[in-house]
Amino acid sequence: MKRGFLLLAAMLLVVCVFAQDAPQRNRGSRAPRPDNGQLGNVPAPMEDVNNVVDNTLDSLNKALTARPKSGSSRVGNNPVLFLVGNSTMRTGTMGNGDNGQWGWGYYAGDFFDAKKITVENHALGGTSSRTFYNQLWPGVLEGVRPGDWVIIELGHNDNGPYDSGRARATIPGIGNDTLNVTIRETGKQETVYTYGEYMRRFINETKAKGAYPILMSLTPRNAWDADGTITRVSETFGLWAKQVAEQENVPFIDLNDITARKYEKFGPKKVAYMFYGDRIHTSAFGAKINAESAVEGIRNYPDLKLAEYLCPEKRPYQSEVRVGNNPVLFTVGDSTVKNTDNDENGMWGWGSVIGELFDENRITVDNQAQAGRSTKTYLNEGRWDKVYEALRPGDFVLIQFGHNDGGEINTAKERGVLKGSGNQSRVMKMESTGKNEVIYTFGWYLKKFVMDVQEKGAFPIILSHTPRNRWTDGKIERISETYGLWAKEAAEATGAYFIDLNEISADKFEKMGQEAIAEYFKKDHTHTSLKGAKLNAESIAEGLKESDCLLQVYLK
Repeated sequence: MKRGFLLLAAMLLVVCVFAQDAPQRNRGSRAPRPDNGQLGNVPAPMEDVNNVVDNTLDSLNKALTARPKSGSSRVGNNPVLFLVGNSTMRTGTMGNGDNGQWGWGYYAGDFFDAKKITVENHALGGTSSRTFYNQLWPGVLEGVRPGDWVIIELGHNDNGPYDSGRARATIPGIGNDTLNVTIRETGKQETVYTYGEYMRRFINETKAKGAYPILMSLTPRNAWDADGTITRVSETFGLWAKQVAEQENVPFIDLNDITARKYEKFGPKKVAYMFYGDRIHTSAFGAKINAESAVEGIRNYPDLKLAEYLCPEKRPYQSEVRVGNNPVLFTVGDSTVKNTDNDENGMWGWGSVIGELFDENRITVDNQAQAGRSTKTYLNEGRWDKVYEALRPGDFVLIQFGHNDGGEINTAKERGVLKGSGNQSRVMKMESTGKNEVIYTFGWYLKKFVMDVQEKGAFPIILSHTPRNRWTDGKIERISETYGLWAKEAAEATGAYFIDLNEISADKFEKMGQEAIAEYFKKDHTHTSLKGAKLNAESIAEGLKESDCLLQVYLK
């Protein structure tokens, strides 16, 4: 018993230190020295300040079943782009967003021409340059052929103890320091190298296969400095990756800076939803931004051949009705905003007639509504992105949803959202695709639209949705305690203008009486006739006149 105790104590104390080439050290920033003995002249590891528990490596076998077999996507003799990284590139054990988080590698393939190149995401959450190199890199390297490409973005996890726990820390800097350790939990002996040395090994072993390595700096965290800028990694991993790339004469793309500059334009409130669950791991929104930034860096890097495999650059939408420098009034919503709108006896949305109320010599209406859409589906289908791209300072956006937001969330038409106006969310698997999606509240989607409009210097106006021809005890149905209330709360939370279209038009209908308003609807109790569309447009104009919104000055 005593011998066993002494043996265990000895194992816990074993750390052998071997340092060499001291003049070449780049010590970088240091963490407080861990309780693992004297490290000699080797810098202490970077401090793990993230406080994020990532259990991917604890279920490595399960994770490996989700990662592709190296080179398996290759089409004929086409090259493959291999992605090597951590959870910011491929998050979660399965990497499929089941935890509400996505890495940018999930979306990277969307930007490349699949007829010329395929993209394989071999990243794994929780890995450092050290653990990826030791445990996963050999398998990736097996599938690499001459002419392939390898993007390496590691460093988020190169911290913590050298010899216990995850034992994933690398020696800070790019020098030739080494440290011989015995892992406390396993008794396994290992030589630890600097971050820069692991990067050199990735580079040189890629080159040895006749492939082309590219280093990228880390994705930015949702961390802000006192001056209102995103905290960079320009003095640690970003600097070290750049220095190694220069030494080895390979491309370096500062992904950290490219995305950080975008975040600074967005502002803290919008950046908050670029992440999910913490300040490191991105939501689908943030992952897409990082993928776009990576592609932007590839496209703009001088003479980088990988850019030849990218899809043609998408041209942002420009409003087709804009006249000179005049503002545009965009209308966004469902079928009550835009319907078939071409037959006097058919169904009409108010967005197709509201232009008659404005001075078209000073402002024009661009009706971007789409029948059958909810806030969620309008966003997911890229329709909102089109409006966002076209916005200029001084434009206006009328936003009206709610008719379709109460449907099924992940079955049938899959257009429902969570009720309310808060920031609650829920990860759900869509029945039609089997893919996971984070579902937010009705008010959250409205607030997202508003922040996007404000970011562009334009003016958002939220409307409660048009009333339905439903009556109880002589009173028309109101939504003052549901979607009307949530729309109002979203407007108040973001500083947007709010017009209670539902109340204004409902008051008019009640004065007319249930029988008299039949001609204002078409085919059912929701969709309006041309006469009903014009009434709703007039109600919006009335609401504008009672507000202090600048849009009212453009009314006839």
